Amino acid sequence: MKNRSLLYIWAALVVIVLVSILSLNRQGFTMIGQSFSESEHVRWGMEEFYSKIGPAKLNPVNIEEAKKQITISDEEIEEHRTRYGSLSNQLEDIHGQYVDRIEEAKNEKNEIVRKALIEERDMKIEDIKMNFKDDAHIEAKIRQEKEQSLTQYLNEVKSSTHSLPIAYELINADTGELFSSGDVLVPSIYKKQFNSAKGYLKAHSLPGQNNDEWTTYYAYGNNAINEDNINAMANPVQSFEGTVIIPKTAVEKGGVLYPQYKDFNRGKYALYTFWLLSALALIVLFTVLKFRKEWVTGTDYDARYATLKIDIKVIGMLATALILFMYVDSASSSVVNLLQYPRLGRIGSSFIGFILFGVLPTALLAFQIVHATERWKKKEAIEADIKNSYAIQFLKALQTMFLRKSIGSQTFILLIGFFLAGVGFIGMFMDPMLFVIYCLCVLFFALPISFIFVRRAAYLNKIIIATEAMATGRLNEEIKIEGKSPLADHARNLNNLREGVRSSMSEQAKSERLKTELITNVSHDLRTPLTSIITYTDLLKDETITPEDRAKYVDILDKKSQRLKTLIEDLFEVSKMASGNLELHRQRVDLTQLLQQALAEHADDIDQSGLDFRTDIPEEMLTAYVDGQRWWRVLDNLIVNAIKYSLTGTRVYVTLRKTGDTAEFIVKNITKYELGENVDELFERFKRADTSRHTDGSGLGLAISQSIVDMHGGTMKIELDGDLFKVTVTVPVK
Repeated sequence: MKNRSLLYIWAALVVIVLVSILSLNRQGFTMIGQSFSESEHVRWGMEEFYSKIGPAKLNPVNIEEAKKQITISDEEIEEHRTRYGSLSNQLEDIHGQYVDRIEEAKNEKNEIVRKALIEERDMKIEDIKMNFKDDAHIEAKIRQEKEQSLTQYLNEVKSSTHSLPIAYELINADTGELFSSGDVLVPSIYKKQFNSAKGYLKAHSLPGQNNDEWTTYYAYGNNAINEDNINAMANPVQSFEGTVIIPKTAVEKGGVLYPQYKDFNRGKYALYTFWLLSALALIVLFTVLKFRKEWVTGTDYDARYATLKIDIKVIGMLATALILFMYVDSASSSVVNLLQYPRLGRIGSSFIGFILFGVLPTALLAFQIVHATERWKKKEAIEADIKNSYAIQFLKALQTMFLRKSIGSQTFILLIGFFLAGVGFIGMFMDPMLFVIYCLCVLFFALPISFIFVRRAAYLNKIIIATEAMATGRLNEEIKIEGKSPLADHARNLNNLREGVRSSMSEQAKSERLKTELITNVSHDLRTPLTSIITYTDLLKDETITPEDRAKYVDILDKKSQRLKTLIEDLFEVSKMASGNLELHRQRVDLTQLLQQALAEHADDIDQSGLDFRTDIPEEMLTAYVDGQRWWRVLDNLIVNAIKYSLTGTRVYVTLRKTGDTAEFIVKNITKYELGENVDELFERFKRADTSRHTDGSGLGLAISQSIVDMHGGTMKIELDGDLFKVTVTVPVK
């Protein structure tokens, strides 16, 4: 209890010192050592006097001469002419204004009113017609309006007054003309002399001219006295010498300025007293009442506070500091008024504000800072606090919330609407109390609900994405069970279903590996070159064959062995792709250049094939992030297939282009073999367009290409229309 009392007393002294320092910074220059004649009230009043005395008395504008400076532009004439529309529109409008009134007067047999209305209507119609016929007619009307407005404006300037009781005696330095008001020889509280040594009083002819703050004067009838007119009508600046005073009688009892004089002195000496007491409070804070951390540590509050999340602690500390800052800022501005005009009610409300928004926040902020400092010294504890904070959990949940954009976007819109819907968001900038209420609502209501909502949405997204992965056959990851909600039960059921599907797919994979068709095709394609090798090897054993036949047999053996090697390598590559052991080495590759190189590589084969290759390749670079060697294999396979299986004498179209965010490679040709309707079979391993299997090739080209394209995240599509064969390959360019 004693420690708590000492903490509150310490906090009260700190608040007094803070308010004193800020008020000293704000009012010190205007109060310390200053007299009433140097106060802001007198200073502003004299600035007003010097600004108005020139235009009103010393150097006024001649109204008749000023009228001569008025100019009227062609734009003003045209604006006045068409202000209410075209000639036909204006005439129709005038006619509509009077037709009912004239008819009413006629029905009432009031001939005098009827004739007056007709005459008035005809005059307006004639005036409108003249507007569209003669510019001078419009110019005369505009000039009259501007002259009236200018006269009114200059008369207001000449009749303007100042707020202080000022006496002056001023002589025009050029003409010797004397201007005076009051007696400048009486005792004064303010006195300023103007002469050649101390500087002349510069009298301008228009307000604002002395500080270049020109204001365009808008007159009636939408006609303005613009800045050019003002510059033209302004008189040259006149120099005056003489004396300007505020008589001492103005601040004596009963004088005009006596209440302001009395308030100024009372406030000044009250502030002196307040600043002196604050200095004593500062001495006490550094001597008798030094802050001790024991005042806040080791208490029940400290133990309970330690269980809060670090987010709540940080927000609470910032909110406390903000409340204290706003109070000190407000109190430092209002303390002079409180001391100048002390009232029992104002003193009571100020004391309550001092306790609620000054002392308590200061004590709480000291407690929070000490707790944070002690916690910071424990490295493991602060790391655990950050790891378990709401912010980290919220960020993790927010990251997973957008894995499914539709739900994530809807949730985010709801959150935005929730936080911005309240009137408090606007009101908190208008009143400190509303800001405190809004912060409390966000802290204890909005943030917890948002946290729960985001976590639930994130968990739902995890379950949905895992379900989609299961539907596409990706069954590697198990859904984590979180809590005991219905979502957790659903996740548990999905995990059981996943295990069942995995078992079923494993059995199906074993069955696929034993397909008879695959074994038959592999056996046939491997046995054909192997049989040739055995046959020609036996022939080479005959010592009676001629050298020419021997060379011929060796050449056949070389071709068959190379074919066998190609078959085995393709089969090995397909096996690696099927097992997922093939790695891609991606890099930025120019697809345009790669295709040109592939076509150049087969230029001789194309010339000998009797085919007419038509290419449509972009001139600029078309780059994608691919494995260059593998992508070369795709292009090579498709070009070779076109050469092998296209009908002789036909055209082959090769196209490369960019479509959106993808690169699109297209090959179209007329096939020499009848392919049937099921083009999907061409992607199967060891399938050929040549069903007799007399052509070279492994039958793995399209299967290998399909696997490479899939590994790059692209697509490969075959279309067949009669004998027209079209294959389209796309790959992302980003």
